[in-house]
Amino acid sequence: MSKQHPEEESFKDKILNSLNNSDEETSKNERSSTRQGQQNRNSSSNGQRERLNVSKESVGARRSGGAKSNSPSTKKNTPSKKDAKEVKKVPAKKKLKKEKVDTNTKVPLSTSSDEMQRRKMRQKEDRIVSKIVTVVVVALLVIGGILGFSVYRYVSSSLQPLDTDSKKTIAVEIPSGSSNKQIGEILQEDKVIKSGMVFNYYTKFNNLTGFQAGSYHFSPSMTLEEISKNLQGGGAGTAGADAKLTIPEGVDIDKIGDIIAKDTKIKKSEFIDLMRNEDFFKKTQAKYPDLLASAAKAKGVRYRLEGYLFPATYDYYKTSSLEDIVTQMIDKTNTVMSAYYDTIKQKNMDVQEVLTLASLVEKEGVTETDRKKIAQVFFNRIAAGMPLQSDISILYALGEHKEKVYNKDLQVDSPYNLYTNTGYGPGPFDSPSEQSIKAVLDPTPNNYYYFVADIKTGKVYYAETYEEHLALVEKYVNN
Repeated sequence: MSKQHPEEESFKDKILNSLNNSDEETSKNERSSTRQGQQNRNSSSNGQRERLNVSKESVGARRSGGAKSNSPSTKKNTPSKKDAKEVKKVPAKKKLKKEKVDTNTKVPLSTSSDEMQRRKMRQKEDRIVSKIVTVVVVALLVIGGILGFSVYRYVSSSLQPLDTDSKKTIAVEIPSGSSNKQIGEILQEDKVIKSGMVFNYYTKFNNLTGFQAGSYHFSPSMTLEEISKNLQGGGAGTAGADAKLTIPEGVDIDKIGDIIAKDTKIKKSEFIDLMRNEDFFKKTQAKYPDLLASAAKAKGVRYRLEGYLFPATYDYYKTSSLEDIVTQMIDKTNTVMSAYYDTIKQKNMDVQEVLTLASLVEKEGVTETDRKKIAQVFFNRIAAGMPLQSDISILYALGEHKEKVYNKDLQVDSPYNLYTNTGYGPGPFDSPSEQSIKAVLDPTPNNYYYFVADIKTGKVYYAETYEEHLALVEKYVNN
């Protein structure tokens, strides 16, 4: 008994050891299959079952006979047939992956085809745009060339005399403070040169300065250099005038006709006919719209240009026409009045009204102080609805020049009779000076409605009431 127990104990130990070894081998196989499952996630469940069966069979074999205790260690490193099947299945999975890769490559192929079509469309559009741009650039170059050539011809011709064969002399008035640009515009407007802009650039390019204001006589046959020298000489262009026409302040058209007839070969009747010529007035109005707009609307006037021929001294040339002489006088009036157009509008007046009152102030007063007071007296009477009652209006209505006005003269039937008619009257009675124009636009405030001048001294006396006025008349006029 004592010999067999150890052997049985030893045999049991062997069986237990064999079972333990098989369990360890099974766990190792399971761990190995788990690693293979991680590496090959797409393996089938049948392969996993076969591995489990292999491990069970090996365990069962070990349990069935303890004599084969060393076999597990031998099979541990030798792959079974089922393991070989698993190894063969791995390439199959790789094949599936290849198929997927091939399937995926089809999408980029179709996408590439669409991209190629879009690229061709873009290239076609780029070619069309390129052609359009080319056409536009060529057209611009052609137009630019034409414009450049036209500008060159225009500038070249403007640098030359306007009319080399002309023997005509044109009177030009250059206002004080005129810039080279403004002088060029005046010369162009008076048809002395072709382009005022070219004249301005000509003076700048040649550094010409020192042009002086004044009355000039230019010919369209003169060059820009000759015109510039005359302007720098301050009236040198007027040398050699055939006559000097001096229009005094306060004279009317009838008297101006006498002066022209005396100093020139022009007849007074020709001058009076021009003053009544509506076509000439319309042409002049178009040239000086700001100056003559209100004169064009006046009713009952004797001469529409009465008061618009500025008193000054003018050069007369035998080559000058009557229209040139008159236009020169009107141009001078426009030059003077242009400084007051804004003020006239602010006072809600027009040029016709200003010149009408100024023509009365010119004759009624002598000094600037009296003229400004008399202007305010006229405004006071107009505001009160009283007639202006100026003797100057009676003399103009009569068409006579005399020193005294009698009571019978006050009844003359004429719109110019400001004893019987209220308001400003039809228009100016003579050509006023700039001082009288300023007096109307800036009168001295007062409350007077009457004034009378001492015939001997010329001093003017003012009154607020008619009684005071009669007393002043009796004292300084009748006595």
